Amino acid sequence: MKILLLTPPFTQLNTPYPATMYLKGFLKQQGHEVMQADLGIELFNRIYSKKVMANLFDLAAQTGERSPLLNTMLDQQEQYLFCVEPVIRFLQGQEPTLATRICHTDFLPQGSRFNNMTDLEWAFGTVGITEKARHLATLFIEDIADFIKEHISPYFELGRYAEHLCLRVADFETLEEALNHEPSPIDRMIHQLVDEKMVQFQPQMVGFSIPFPGNLMGALQAGRHIRQNYPQTVIVWGGGYVGTELRNLQSTKPFQYTDYIIADDGEPALLALTQYLESEHKDETQLHSTFHLNKLGEVCWAPPRKAGHIPFGQLPAPDYSDLLLDQYISVIEVSNPMHKLWSDGRWNKLILAHGCYWAKCAFCDTTLPYIGCFETATATALCDQIEQVMAQTGQSGFHFTDEAAPPKVLRELSEEIIRRGLVISWWTNIRFEKSFTPELCALMAQAGCIAVSGGLEVASNRLLKLINKGVTVEQAAQSAANLSEQGIMVHAYLMYGFPTQTFEETLDGLNAVRQLFEKGMLVSAFWHRYAMTIHSPSGQNPEKFGAEKLPSTTGSFANNEIPFTDHQTIDLDELGEGLRLATYNYMLGLGFDRPVEQWFNRRTPNNKKRKKR
Repeated sequence: MKILLLTPPFTQLNTPYPATMYLKGFLKQQGHEVMQADLGIELFNRIYSKKVMANLFDLAAQTGERSPLLNTMLDQQEQYLFCVEPVIRFLQGQEPTLATRICHTDFLPQGSRFNNMTDLEWAFGTVGITEKARHLATLFIEDIADFIKEHISPYFELGRYAEHLCLRVADFETLEEALNHEPSPIDRMIHQLVDEKMVQFQPQMVGFSIPFPGNLMGALQAGRHIRQNYPQTVIVWGGGYVGTELRNLQSTKPFQYTDYIIADDGEPALLALTQYLESEHKDETQLHSTFHLNKLGEVCWAPPRKAGHIPFGQLPAPDYSDLLLDQYISVIEVSNPMHKLWSDGRWNKLILAHGCYWAKCAFCDTTLPYIGCFETATATALCDQIEQVMAQTGQSGFHFTDEAAPPKVLRELSEEIIRRGLVISWWTNIRFEKSFTPELCALMAQAGCIAVSGGLEVASNRLLKLINKGVTVEQAAQSAANLSEQGIMVHAYLMYGFPTQTFEETLDGLNAVRQLFEKGMLVSAFWHRYAMTIHSPSGQNPEKFGAEKLPSTTGSFANNEIPFTDHQTIDLDELGEGLRLATYNYMLGLGFDRPVEQWFNRRTPNNKKRKKR
């Protein structure tokens, strides 16, 4: 079967999302002819061209009322058109010598994104010209993105395309209303890209990987276009968003845009689906973890089949062929060296283990297979995959995208990397547990580990015990210290708004984070607002965690987040803004002497003096 795998706009601009690469490697192994494409990076490069930008400026100029942003852009229109293609080539790494001109002349027009620019000499020094130029070029493309969103397509964003429409969408009607509007120039470009792939490859099946809410609208736009113009083509959805949000799907309306919706791992489900489609006598019990319409037009769920399970260790290496690797761009939004790993550099994506070896945290989707089904591959097999991917891409940087990389696997992998003499740079996600001894951290650093990110979560021992994290604040700090002492950068994921988490406990947690930054144990951090999901222990038994479900209606489309109360009156919006502001300053090495209470606009419940941990 000829299968086209597509990632809708937008995931990342610096590197491809790994789902289609893993699926292509597997489906090719099964004898299928497979092509893949990242519509996000291709759409980006089409928009950020002189010809298209000129058309967008002309369209915007024809509108009636002009905003300050539009006036600014139109005043500098010629300079934007002059700069746009050289800047993109610079961000792609094709014109590194442009860095000096970007930094030291008025080459770039400047919009509103430049107003809040940090002190560049302080942030990048007087020598870091390339990174400084990349930061300025990032502001340049973000100014253009703001212009497109305000005057061309209200859904346009470089990382979360139409995400606000796709969050908490209980019923499909909201999306349908947006889809029925007159197509924007951006929509038409998505259609053009799809046409090019369909004509070039002529697939029998098109699979959309939808990892995030910000990919859903692009998948809907592309799927409708395929349904209208290539009606014989089978359309399939899968990915993280589908697997978490659509598991209770009842609405038939999404099936106007797709034929099958896969809720779990794509490999066994696609294998079962292709066998089903190619069989003469179709039996729907052949399908695996898949929603579909039966002969009566009703939504049906084909549950996972034990016989369909494919061990993680038997999966082949991801296949990067077809992807336009030279078109991805490296951007720098924040000068923090750890924070920019997510957007700067083209990282090969690889998974060391399926699921999470802990799988007990109260806030996590532990009841779903992507977390709860833990399987590993051998260090030998992983290093074989590393070498295959390096040979295919010509790149030696790896991001191991595990939920939490098992320390045992990291030890064995590091030993095998060193034994083979591989020169790679890599980073991954971990739990801050006691296994990260000085000896293991030294071994990881020797094998090329440059950074880790991990969930410190609430930085409170009471709450860490409540959420069943399995670590203490002291243990997490020791692990972070062991990693940092080996030159491994450490990023912490943090949480606020968990049931019964008081304002005072959050401030105590921020104070602990401040000390970790000040002591050099953390390089960056990010605070997430807790969301209670139906697949987590806290969502399934909220009363156990001091919460009470609020009345809500189960929708026919997406269902994941649960409204709840813990009967506190904390302004979480204000709390989140204070945490963000404080942590941003800590990442820049600022504000350590400022009492944590002063990052917030309200009087804290208890201004007791906080002890240093």
